[in-house]
Amino acid sequence: MKNRAIAVANQKGGVGKTTTAINLSASLAAKGKKVLVIDMDPQGNTTSGFGVDKNELENTVYELILGECSIQECLLKDVIENISLIPSNVNLAAAEIELIGVEKKEFILKNEVDWIRNQYDFIVIDCPPSLNMLTVNAMTTADTVLVPIQCEYYALEGLSQLIHTVNLVRERLNPTLDIEGILFTMYDARTNLSMQVVENVKDHLNQKIYKTMIPRNIRLAEAPSYGMPINLYDPKSAGAESYMALADEVIKRKG
Repeated sequence: MKNRAIAVANQKGGVGKTTTAINLSASLAAKGKKVLVIDMDPQGNTTSGFGVDKNELENTVYELILGECSIQECLLKDVIENISLIPSNVNLAAAEIELIGVEKKEFILKNEVDWIRNQYDFIVIDCPPSLNMLTVNAMTTADTVLVPIQCEYYALEGLSQLIHTVNLVRERLNPTLDIEGILFTMYDARTNLSMQVVENVKDHLNQKIYKTMIPRNIRLAEAPSYGMPINLYDPKSAGAESYMALADEVIKRKG
């Protein structure tokens, strides 16, 4: 069965993108899947969320993109069981400028990942909170785009723009790119607003919406500061159970 590369993308910040990249990956790994995580965000929060000191790294995705190291040289194997990581740090913020004039710069990541792609069941790419060349590289590498949406009033605002970008990438660069699904995060069943946002998105989008919703959860917010995914930090928490359920849904959609 072919593996699947999923870009976790939304140009709005603070929607649970990194939380989802870390915890979906860790939940897939806990279910015995081999996962490659690629941190394409210069903030490097996915990297530190797996307990890696992002400032002490010799080789990151930045060096990889600039051709200064091979993919093997920047790959951190078994950061937790079944998870390998291509890390990132603030250096990556300069990549956009340094790639000006580089030929086929939209495919740099894809061409590197192709060397090791068949070693993994899933590849999960955390995108930066903007629609820039780093996000485009993630989308040319990916088969699908998973869109986390925060249950708040302006949730829909950035969504049409993101879908437009996905469509552009599909037309021009990656004809098989598809929307993996919309994931509601920071859901609070006690508020009418959360429920309204969900209904609103369902009305506007016939996109695939995950049944699993990620609740507002204190333990989920705490876990990254301990450098652990939620299923290791507090496996019985509502956040951990939600991401395990999401992993089941993602696995079932395979193929």
